[in-house]
Amino acid sequence: MKTLVTFFFFFLISFAAQAQNNTPEVTVETEKREVVLPAAEKESVARLYRFKNSRIKKELSFKTSKSTSKLA
Repeated sequence: MKTLVTFFFFFLISFAAQAQNNTPEVTVETEKREVVLPAAEKESVARLYRFKNSRIKKELSFKTSKSTSKLA
């Protein structure tokens, strides 16, 4: 019974949504521009890190074989 009531409810909602007056679509004029990079001649790789100081933290988080704890 509960499934029939929910199905009927969604059925009525869908008809109410289709009964709305459609507004005319608004068209937007776009303009194309070319982007000129001043450093286009240079082929260097720039890396972006998600977190601040992630490179430093990566270098400082190394582990040696003697830094691990041992069970007695």
